[in-house]
Amino acid sequence: MNTWKRYDLLKQSIAHYASCSELDSIHIVWSEPDPPSDPLVAHLNRILQSKSRGPSNKEDSLNNRFKEIKDLKTDAVFSIDDDVVFPCSSVEFAFHVWQSAPDNLVGFVPRAHWLEQSMQRDNNKYYSYGGWWSVWWTGTYSMVLSKAAFFHKKYLRLYTNEMPASLKDYITKNRWNCEDIAMSFLVANATDAPPVWVKGKIFEIGSTGISSLGGHKDRRSLCINRFVAEFGRMPLVSTTVKAIDSRSSWFW
Repeated sequence: MNTWKRYDLLKQSIAHYASCSELDSIHIVWSEPDPPSDPLVAHLNRILQSKSRGPSNKEDSLNNRFKEIKDLKTDAVFSIDDDVVFPCSSVEFAFHVWQSAPDNLVGFVPRAHWLEQSMQRDNNKYYSYGGWWSVWWTGTYSMVLSKAAFFHKKYLRLYTNEMPASLKDYITKNRWNCEDIAMSFLVANATDAPPVWVKGKIFEIGSTGISSLGGHKDRRSLCINRFVAEFGRMPLVSTTVKAIDSRSSWFW
């Protein structure tokens, strides 16, 4: 769980996910320069009991989200922000979908990319980032965001040890929340396969996020094109597949 100076949201989210029956442990990604206060740690320990595996990290970097976690008992990692909540039944359904495709990213928040024909120069391709409305309009996506996604723990090792240092420095310096795009690139580059979008009701319990700020789409597009240059190709694969739990859906 990724958190940053939102202690009330952290407490609320931890209490919710700790109630999910298939949960093994919770690892809190703590990137603040100061350690958590003793009262906060005591409160979280009361909620988590034996399921706590955090907080961790001593540096302020968005890359902390994907830092390798030693001695994990499970292969599946559910990456989640502290300001979004999904019912336990939705998370457990997504986990079972992931079990059918354990090398893929499986998540609730799809995003897209497309080639901008009008912006190509000297045979250099330019890609644009597409937010939720692009996915809604076309029914097509090529990424699922790590604010709510399952992936295999091996990708933490790959991100930590094999992601180009120049890209991680770029992510740390610019702070445009492009680490999730970087993870999508990493997984797609390894699998040559698209992610899997799972239908689920998202409850946002925090204030408006960074995606509402002006220029967000342009900055995300810059990240995509920087990553394409570093990877030497566009690895993202578009798809129209969507996983739906037919037991709880009237229309499927």
